[in-house]
Formats: sequence, structure tokens, C-alpha cells
Amino acid sequence: MIDALTIAVAVTALALAAWCGFAAFRDQPTKDWHFIGMALVSLLGLVQLVVAGVQLAGGATPDKGTALFVSYLLGAAACVPATGFMSLSERTRWGSATVAAGAVVLAVLEVRLFDIWGGGSA
Repeated sequence: MIDALTIAVAVTALALAAWCGFAAFRDQPTKDWHFIGMALVSLLGLVQLVVAGVQLAGGATPDKGTALFVSYLLGAAACVPATGFMSLSERTRWGSATVAAGAVVLAVLEVRLFDIWGGGSA
């Protein structure tokens, strides 16, 4: 895992969460600009998925298990796109709140991926 990429995904996810949370606070649904932000965060998640896949194929192993790591990695890659699609069906403030919650979940998953890979061990 590339630590800088993990931090970038987590920080952009938190920025998206704040942005969509502010939209929900203002009683606004997700708008086109929010979807551009979701696309950026999703792209970073896919880059992380590919990089981790290449590292796993190259023989690197996570400290706490490959199956656990891959399951968290797939969940992280799917988190924001899934909530983005859900927000399309809920064109109220709750669509924005759903994306904000999904982005917070992604940031938490990034911390967990870092820990599973072995970044948190001393």
C-alpha cells in the first residue's frame, strides 16, 4: 500500500463528506458538482484498488490476512459509487446526507486498510 495514496483517499473522502453534509444542512439534494466530487473520490479508490492488486500479485502480503484486506479494499472501492447511485433515487436533502455518510465510511475504511496492511504496527 502506498501511504500517501491512502491519506489522499481519506482526505478527499472527508472533504466530500463535509461538502455533501453542508448541502444536506442547507436542505439541498446532490447536484452535478457533487457527482464530479464523487467521481474524483471514486477514481482515487479505484487507483488504490489497482495499486494494491499489483502489490498483492507481486507477492506482498498484508499483516492481518489477504482475504480480510481484499474484502475491505473492495468495500472501499464500492462505497462512494453505491451511495452516489442511492442519492439519485432520493432527490432530497437525504440524498446528500447519504453521500456524506458513505464518504465518512470510506475514510474509516481507509484507516482500517492501513491497519490491516501493517502500517499501524510499530
